[in-house]
Parts: sequence; C-alpha cells; structure tokens
Amino acid sequence: MAATAKGPLAGIRVVEFVGLGPAPFAAMQFADMGADVIRVARPGAVPTLPDPISGRGRPTVEADLKAPDEADMVRQLVDRADALIEGFRPGVMERLGLGPEPMLERNPRLVHGRMTGWGQTGPLASHAGHDINFIAITGALAAIGPADRPLPPLNLVGDFGGGAMFLVSGMLAALLSAQRTGTGQIVDAAICDGTIQLMSMAHDLAASGGWRAERDANLLDGGAPYYGTYACADGVHIAVGPIEPQFFELFRQAVGLDASAHALRADPRNWPVLKEQIAALICTRPSAEWLALLEHSDACVSPVLDLHQAAKHPHLVARENFIELDGLTQPAPAPRFSATPTEARARPHDLLPLTDAVSMWSN
Repeated sequence: MAATAKGPLAGIRVVEFVGLGPAPFAAMQFADMGADVIRVARPGAVPTLPDPISGRGRPTVEADLKAPDEADMVRQLVDRADALIEGFRPGVMERLGLGPEPMLERNPRLVHGRMTGWGQTGPLASHAGHDINFIAITGALAAIGPADRPLPPLNLVGDFGGGAMFLVSGMLAALLSAQRTGTGQIVDAAICDGTIQLMSMAHDLAASGGWRAERDANLLDGGAPYYGTYACADGVHIAVGPIEPQFFELFRQAVGLDASAHALRADPRNWPVLKEQIAALICTRPSAEWLALLEHSDACVSPVLDLHQAAKHPHLVARENFIELDGLTQPAPAPRFSATPTEARARPHDLLPLTDAVSMWSN
C-alpha cells in the first residue's frame, strides 16, 4: 500500500479506471495532492499499464467488469468514493453497467470525471483519435511549427494541457460543489474543448488584428526575432525572449546590436532582417559565454536543455523540481501548498486484492 497521504486532498477518495494518456496523468495529480486513489485494471493488463510515474501513489486492483460479482465489488468501491475517473469512449461505461446515471443514483455525491478526445457528443465522439488529431481541429496545431509545416508539440497541448489539467480543474470544482450541495455531477472533459480554451490569447490577438495565419510570423510562434532560439558557436541553442523594450535594450547592448534594432523590432516587416542580425552575432560565441553574460540578467536568455540536463540545472535543483522515486528521476508534484504540502508517494508494485480494497474503504 502507499504511504499515508498528505496534501490538500487528503481524505478524498477516487476510483480510477485505468487507461492511457491524460486520464492516468489526472489521477496522478489527485494522488500527489493527497487523494486516496485506487486504480481498477483489466485482468492481466498490469504489465502494460502506463509507466511508473503515471501510476505513482496509488494501488491497483484487477477486476473483470463483465463478471457480475467483480463488477458489483467495483460498484461498492464507487459507492464509497467521492470521484471517479475514466477515459473510455462514450458508451463503454454504460455498457459495463457503470455509467454515471446508475452510479450517481447509488452515490448522489459522486463526481464522475470523463476524459475523452472528442467529448461525449458530436459527430466524431465515437471515433478513435490521438493528441495530434484533437489539436488539429482546434487551430492549435496549425499555429505551431516552422513556416513550411505544422509540428506536433509532443502531447503537451492536447493530452495534458487541454485534457488532463482541465479534467482536474473541472473535477475539483465539482467536488467543491458536491460538498456544498450534496449533489455530484458528470464532468465531460474533452481534449478539443480544453485546447480551444488554451488558445484564448491567440483568439484575442486574432480578433484585434494582431495575429497572422502563417506560422513563424507572430509574436510567440518564433516569428518575432526577440522570441525564439538561436544557435551558438558550439551548435548549442539558447532561448531568447526579451519582449519588453527595456529587456530588449539589455539584450541589444550585451550582444552588440546597433541601436537601430529597436526600430526594426517595432515593424514585423523588418523582423527577418533583425533575426538575421541576431543570429549572426549569437553564432560568434559558444553558449557558455552567452549564458554567463545573460542568463542571470533581465535580458531573458536561457539554455535550451534536454530532459537529463534539466534535472541538473541549478535553479531546478534548488527548488527540488525533480525527485527520486521508484528508482526513477521524476517530476516533483506541483503546485506547492503552504499549509498542506504535497508529497509524491511510491507506486505500490503488488496488486491489491479487490476484496481488500472494498474492505479498506468500508468505513
């Protein structure tokens, strides 16, 4: 079993029906914040469960949901839970007899969190898809990448940003409501819905005429010469982001740009010229020299690090952003709470018998 839970959600019980991608990531957030989470997996599925990081802090039970006795025990778990997380296609939970309507009838305070790509309704709801498909129809994918083609931004924008984190925030809001009213509800979190919300600033810029449809042509998509990456003499890239004029002035002086750079940066038509000027200067010195000069200033310059390098960066080390757990270097829980600090708990590696899980939640 996991260690005693700590954090702002200590005492909250969540049943997680094991899936892939954003649903287990959302469940990990609940576990990191202290919720008591039990994962329900298909028999024999444990070896192919998501990685130990996604499964940390919560035990797993196996249950054949088509077997009446085991399905009934899972219903008993849900009866005692505050929330449920599932990431199946629409209708799957209903066919298993675990849909939100009968579960809410048994447990009126239940918050039923549903994580899908397309949502519970709409012409694509029943179709398969992945992060790239969900963000493609929202306008997000078209806005990311070099001028000649869109590039998938890992699965950060869809699965985790537009999906898991909207599921978490929606379920937390529904849990607060259930505490006040005694009435639970369904949280329909769709990746395409959340991704559109994440694009709010781009929509604001577009509405005011400040956004061009082309990639690599806007303030935050790499088009602006003062917001992008540049290769140093050693081939290592640095990130440059002095958007505000006063920060750009610090950067300009440090790299040796002419004072006319301010006029060039003010007109997007001149951005390609300024970008070439900056690139020509940055490539004359190795990254270590530029970082020694600029990283600890308001010029907004940072190293572009890979995953292993990031875990060793002095700032992230000082903030303990990475932890050792289950023999792996893992991201530490976030955000931080002053009165109820979170604590990542090791993943229990042994399966918990279903009967034990029901007994554990019997009180």
